[in-house]
Amino acid sequence: MLLCQISDLHVMAKRGLAYGVVDTAGCLERCVQRIVALDPLPDMVIATGDLVDSPDSGSYGTLREILAALPLPVYLMAGNHDERRQLQAAFPDHRYLQRDGEFLQYAIDDYPVRVLALDTVVPGEPAGELCARRLDWLERRLRESDAPTVIALHHPPFFTGIGHMDQMGLADPRALERIVRRFPQVQRLICGHLHRPIQALFASTMVNVCPSTAHQVWLDLKPDGKARFAMEPPAFQLHLWTADTLVTHTVYTSSYDGPYPFDGA
Repeated sequence: MLLCQISDLHVMAKRGLAYGVVDTAGCLERCVQRIVALDPLPDMVIATGDLVDSPDSGSYGTLREILAALPLPVYLMAGNHDERRQLQAAFPDHRYLQRDGEFLQYAIDDYPVRVLALDTVVPGEPAGELCARRLDWLERRLRESDAPTVIALHHPPFFTGIGHMDQMGLADPRALERIVRRFPQVQRLICGHLHRPIQALFASTMVNVCPSTAHQVWLDLKPDGKARFAMEPPAFQLHLWTADTLVTHTVYTSSYDGPYPFDGA
């Protein structure tokens, strides 16, 4: 199984520039082109939140138009820049975005690795949380099957040392940690939000944070570091399940020379 993860797309209505600088729609188009050119093609794509920069119908319309070029199943998750009902309205054919509950959580059971999408959004707030109801949903889903499982969520459950991002992290991840530790089938947690490729041990497994398909958060580990971004190479991640191991690769979407043979032939 090959799972493709994209994150923090921040698409703007009418293809506007995020923060007056970043052509997020153009970045996503290049990302889609890179995914389509992969051989083998991934089995599915999951987008782990901040799909748009402002949650309006125009932004989600642009997002839908760009993602339509992907010839494989696409699963969407909300981030702190998203609004659940606007997202549902823009993608009415995405039936996994259930209409009968407060949260957008779902299980994907069609592949060798099970994917559980967990909603960490607090409306109107940059930080995330997992309330008792959301955690109960996760625990019930994990009890259903001992199949290898990936948990996807927008806000990572650890501190990074990037001060301004840690201030808008996941509140009190200890309850999540206690659940994950009890279920050894959890192979990985995959997240977004941080706009950088970051890894950390968590509970009995590992957390992988996917970089943005557009701009990246400036790496500043000083406690009083300013909130800034840079145009480091946009990227996405591929999570490859082989036998009993999940391996993660970061793929850059910008153009570059190669490949060249090592033997010079």
